[in-house]
Amino acid sequence: MSADTATAATGSAAAAVRRKPPKSRGVIADGSTRRSRTVRYVLLLLFLLFVLIPVYVVLITSFKTSGDTTAASQWNLPKTWTLEPWRKAWDVLQPYMIRSLSLAIPAAIISSMIGSVNGFVLARWRFPGANIVFAFILFGMFIPYQAVMLPLRTTFTELDVTRGVPTLIIAHCIYGIPICTLIFRNYYATIVPNEIIESARVDGAGLVQTYLRIILPISISGFVVTLIWQFTSVWNDFLFALFLTQQDNGPVTLGLAALAGGQKVDYAASMAGALITSLPTLIVYIVLGRWFIGGLMAGALKG
Repeated sequence: MSADTATAATGSAAAAVRRKPPKSRGVIADGSTRRSRTVRYVLLLLFLLFVLIPVYVVLITSFKTSGDTTAASQWNLPKTWTLEPWRKAWDVLQPYMIRSLSLAIPAAIISSMIGSVNGFVLARWRFPGANIVFAFILFGMFIPYQAVMLPLRTTFTELDVTRGVPTLIIAHCIYGIPICTLIFRNYYATIVPNEIIESARVDGAGLVQTYLRIILPISISGFVVTLIWQFTSVWNDFLFALFLTQQDNGPVTLGLAALAGGQKVDYAASMAGALITSLPTLIVYIVLGRWFIGGLMAGALKG
């Protein structure tokens, strides 16, 4: 074999070695991926357990008798399973639940409609000073309830508005306008093309016709977001209910406070009442949850 032939063979072998991917690198990458996936799942499992531990205590306590609800046995399963705490909680909370439904549903719908109209005008039907108006509307999101509670109660008293569900509907509609306007403004700025609005103007459609015939039918995702948001916040509100209603005409949060109050607290009934109170919001999230994230992401591209 000549020297040139040997050199060429050596070069070809070296090139083949260089072209051949190392096996160990793939093994290391696969092992690293598996380890990272394992660590991720372990962390998620720990977070899930951290969240579910209070749910476990509340759930098992709601099926205990009064004698079993002690601090020493709070982690133990009931010695005697009973539905009496659930019956007691339901008997107390039933009228409050009806009032809360008559409050949360109209308040969520009205505030969502107002926010939709505001968001459309501020996003696609511009006018001089629109940004200033939008800034003032958003300013309402940062006013705490405590700062306006006494003036708000005085205003309702001077207007001779009866304390109860109608008062809470007005208050929550007003307080829900800023967040609903923000969600719908971002939603319309992202979803609705300018060409559609311009075509409607060319065809002679005014503001109301454009909104009702074009904008409203494509606003389902935005309405799902605001309805869930408003329904949850109105249902869970306690401060407005405490100041603007009374015990005999207030929402379910006042009923839950009455159930848990008194000299001798029935912890089993209180836990059952907490679970009953949380069921409507849980059902809303289960039914509409898959549209909730999509609606949020649809309005997250522009602000």
